[in-house]
Amino acid sequence: MPDWQLRQYRGTWVAYRSEDGQSFRRSLGTTDRKVAERKFAAFQAELARPIGISVADLWAAYCNEKRGARSQRRFPSEWKALAPTFSALDPANITVDHARRYAAQRRQQGKAEGTIWTELIDLRTVLNWAEDRKFIDRAPYIEVPMKPPPRERYLTRDEARRLVDACELPHLRLFVILALTTAGRPEALLELTWDRVHLDRGYVDLVVWDGKRRKGRARPPINAWLRAALREAREGALTPWVIEWAGRPVGSVKRGFARAAKRADLTGVTPHVLRHTAAVWMAEADVSMAEIANYLGHEDSRITERVYARFSPSGLQKAASALNLGSFEPKSIP
Repeated sequence: MPDWQLRQYRGTWVAYRSEDGQSFRRSLGTTDRKVAERKFAAFQAELARPIGISVADLWAAYCNEKRGARSQRRFPSEWKALAPTFSALDPANITVDHARRYAAQRRQQGKAEGTIWTELIDLRTVLNWAEDRKFIDRAPYIEVPMKPPPRERYLTRDEARRLVDACELPHLRLFVILALTTAGRPEALLELTWDRVHLDRGYVDLVVWDGKRRKGRARPPINAWLRAALREAREGALTPWVIEWAGRPVGSVKRGFARAAKRADLTGVTPHVLRHTAAVWMAEADVSMAEIANYLGHEDSRITERVYARFSPSGLQKAASALNLGSFEPKSIP
């Protein structure tokens, strides 16, 4: 369902949305902009109010309020897994055993600990949100398994060459080159338009200003490899989007990427691994953590250091030097 918008209609402020060519308006009963903004916020809050207090009702209300958020992309598939166990439950009746049984069932289905952790964390988020909104008196405790360590998979340069060679479609090959040279997140690269590719000034602008905070966006420079690929793609461009196929923007490269990875005989590789790979390569080249953080769009370089400092050749060199005992020859054993 399209979002409601605040608009003026015949001098009066209204809540407006359009669906299938039909317009819907709800008068806010005022001509004053500030009053209308307060009433519109109350109107939207009322729309988000659940029709009941079952977990299904609260989940639907949360999704309605957060519609369009990046995290919402995984919520439909998560709910398919969570619903059989939690859908009809009143939050007041949820016990620790519900989460434990759910986790055990998902393990039997072969699901990874990280997947189970994310599903139960999102359930906890929804119930805490319901408590904050006063839809329920108190959110139940949702026990989650220990969060698994982050994946360490990244590509060697030989693996990266194999992956690029295995990309049979030009838009997928361009995506891989962009990811390896800009360290951009997959969604940032798929949203990239040609007006933000500055070949003359030598950088790509992955930052989007649309009123929302976009995680990990930067303005990386264009190196020689990327410049050649962009010039070739620009000559045949049919749309404003850099990553396009058949005259349309590309919403996802997951399937094509998986096929290319299989042809390249690579396992455990996803589009996001390319961002991690770019960061590791920079660290291995002894690029400073501050520069890598800027490249990745990290607001705090401590995040970068925590993940990538161990890949830097000089990262622990000072510490190792402090442990020197000088010129020391052990006594020979008779």
